[in-house]
Amino acid sequence: MKSASPGGLHGMTDDDLPPIGAPARRALAGAGITRLDQLTSLTEAELSALHGVGPRAVGLLRQALTARGLDLNR
Repeated sequence: MKSASPGGLHGMTDDDLPPIGAPARRALAGAGITRLDQLTSLTEAELSALHGVGPRAVGLLRQALTARGLDLNR
């Protein structure tokens, strides 16, 4: 199995975010979010309000959180 390169957008990387698009990844980085577990402090509305984070990215992030037994803040 080929491992993803650091900062790559395909597959999981060292930052453990799912394969979301570059705009969403930049938006999260700009907000200081580099790890999946950091998303638990955000509501879905706050996550969606980040420029570059659309419905597809929110869905992928929510799925990744659920797979780890985590969720967005309510």
